[in-house]
Amino acid sequence: MEIGKKIKELRNIKGITQDTLADKLGVTAQAVSKWETCQASPDIQLLPEIAVYFGVTVDELFSLAEDKEFDRIQNMLWDERFITQEQQDRAESWLLRKIEDGYRPADCYALLADMYNHRARSLKSRAEEYAWESLMREPGEKGALAELNEAMNGYTPDWYARNHHLLINRLNEYLELQPDNWRTCLWLLDNLMDDYRFDEAEEVLLSLEKCDATFRTPLYKGLLKWHRGDKAVAYEIWNQMGKDFPDDWMVYLSLGDVKAMEGKYEEAIAYYRKGVEVQKAPRYVDSFESMAHIYELMGEPASAIKVYEEELVILKEEWDTEIGETADIVRREIARLRKIQK
Repeated sequence: MEIGKKIKELRNIKGITQDTLADKLGVTAQAVSKWETCQASPDIQLLPEIAVYFGVTVDELFSLAEDKEFDRIQNMLWDERFITQEQQDRAESWLLRKIEDGYRPADCYALLADMYNHRARSLKSRAEEYAWESLMREPGEKGALAELNEAMNGYTPDWYARNHHLLINRLNEYLELQPDNWRTCLWLLDNLMDDYRFDEAEEVLLSLEKCDATFRTPLYKGLLKWHRGDKAVAYEIWNQMGKDFPDDWMVYLSLGDVKAMEGKYEEAIAYYRKGVEVQKAPRYVDSFESMAHIYELMGEPASAIKVYEEELVILKEEWDTEIGETADIVRREIARLRKIQK
């Protein structure tokens, strides 16, 4: 992207005319027009002033490869807990233009969804803080309790509000278009079982069997039996799954989740640890997160802190991640648990 196009992009995001920008910089509107149509470039001495006006660095005024800009937006979502409206507007404008240009449209739409979900999580985090402050000032305040529950994704007592039928409809629609998409089958199964729609889940399980030859099929066969109350059969299926897929760390993570849901915490931790041992670097940190939660539930904050500290080591040594929200959220949990210890 030539610098003139970058200036035009920033001007459009800011919602100003060429005349307004020209007046601000002490140049003519014709000069700005020539920059934006790549007939001329701004004087080098103007670059710092242009950058300050638009709230960017001088480097950002110059061309960025499309993939590099895409990665920059993705990294922003990974590394920053909160993003400003200006940051979101700028990223959204760029992604929408790239979609029009035919550049990775599916990826761009997915990143837009990621960005809005990131913003939603950030806003819920703020809502949690404000609801808590309200409760500290007036214990039992009805509205604040409801807002705290919503902000922290708590249980919704009204069936019409907590069921997943609209999402299930979307997923069924997509499965008709992509019948061999195992990921869609898994999301459908999870949501159907959560809504106690077990007969429909059985039908989806048949679709999963046709397109998946991994541990996922026996895992979900067992989960459906487990949800229906036939735990003995579920564990028979899972025991065989462990023999058939002994080197897949997800097997142990999944069984750890089941044990955690059953309240068998020590067994859950053993499965999570096995998953950590089996998994090859760079290892994902799901098992560490689960173990830390369990230790806190067991009233052992010191053990939870140790697990989070292990997670930070994995992030540093295997993912080269020491700064940004990915690591900061772990540090915040450690700080919170240390307060509990005191």
